[in-house]
Amino acid sequence: MNSFDDVFEQVKAYCTEQELIAPVAMTTWINTMVPVSLDGKKAVFQVDTEFQQGIILSNYKKFLETALEHLLGFKVEVIVNIQTKEIPQHPDTADFEQIDEKHEELQKSYEVAKYDYTFDTFIVGRSNEFAFAACKAVASDTAASYNPLFIYGASGLGKTHLVTAIKHEMMSHNPDKNAIYVTGEAFGNELIKSIDQRDTTVFHDKYRKADVLIVDDIQFFSGKERMQEEFFHTFNKLHSEGKQIVITSDKPPRELKTLEERIRSRFECGLIADISAPDFETRYAIIRRKAELLDLKIPDEVTEFIATRLKTNIRQLEGAVKKLKALKTLANSSPTISMAQSVIRDILTDDQPIPITVEKIIAEVANVYGITPEDIRSSKRTSQISTARKVAAYVVREVTGMPLAAIGMEFGGRDHSTIVYAINTVNDALKKDSNLRDLVDDIIKDIREKNPDPSNVL
Repeated sequence: MNSFDDVFEQVKAYCTEQELIAPVAMTTWINTMVPVSLDGKKAVFQVDTEFQQGIILSNYKKFLETALEHLLGFKVEVIVNIQTKEIPQHPDTADFEQIDEKHEELQKSYEVAKYDYTFDTFIVGRSNEFAFAACKAVASDTAASYNPLFIYGASGLGKTHLVTAIKHEMMSHNPDKNAIYVTGEAFGNELIKSIDQRDTTVFHDKYRKADVLIVDDIQFFSGKERMQEEFFHTFNKLHSEGKQIVITSDKPPRELKTLEERIRSRFECGLIADISAPDFETRYAIIRRKAELLDLKIPDEVTEFIATRLKTNIRQLEGAVKKLKALKTLANSSPTISMAQSVIRDILTDDQPIPITVEKIIAEVANVYGITPEDIRSSKRTSQISTARKVAAYVVREVTGMPLAAIGMEFGGRDHSTIVYAINTVNDALKKDSNLRDLVDDIIKDIREKNPDPSNVL
């Protein structure tokens, strides 16, 4: 080994090979360390900030010392010092009243915050590394057995980024490949338009001649029989021809109870990968990466502040960085804790769940059964509408605990006895019909997940 630099490169390689330090931590923390000296039994490194020093010493020092002992044959103490440098002074606060007055200018300034959804801009951590590897394999055409590839996870965790990256990567290597990305909603709207025009030929040709079909948010098809029928036949044709199919959803196939069993079973014949909420290190790395892409320097303490408060949603992290970029432009000041506090407060306020109302519950049930809220409140008596009406009354009672008479008023002025009959009918059916029980449980779960605060019911 010719120098301490060489030793450190081998230390990093050893930590990676032995899985002592995760790749995201290696990128975020270890690669920022500058080797200074290896003197006797002390290995001295240098970093820029006290925050970096604290993270490395508390989380990674023992692993670095293990690697050094393995390579050198004797124990070595890792010492991390802070580089001394003058730090430019910036105002600690910004004139947020002035920024509020310039709201339109703020919105326009977000335009500088755009970046491509590629594999290079995706931050890999423990929460998404399997899904990332699967998408990379599909994009390189080396994973014929990963067909279909089904990726699931809560909203805002990077599913769209990954599947868009698949298309980007494929097209960059083969511009002639017919790779189609479409959301479930857009697919449905195109189908409805083709039916209205009494010509589905163009629709069929577009999707059934694809080399790669990527459908984002497949849960949109829940309860929509015609859309499921069309997708089923499209899926079968492409799959039989060996064409790659990629699906995303907010739930795994087995929990998509309102999708037909024949569709769910096809999803399960390929590879299923999940994405969960990112850990602190991944959130920290995401903020740094987003800021780098926007040419924005965020102090470590501000990055830490954001990463410890926005924990479950990558879109929130992205939004925070965008707003900090805009605030810096308008306030002519580097990001500070006070700026971050304002940004986080705005984001968390914007993301507050919508109060549960009877209207929301009826709309949810109507969506599942493929009808409209007006149908449920109407006097129509078709089997599908009648069942949906009874289920909606049951769910309203279950979720809100409203008096029966009040529920009747919400359902087009129906009397107390009608609501009692509807709820009792559903109760009896739930004991006998496991499919209905799964469907109703799914509806209630979705409603409550969108509004986790039980007091937020109107």
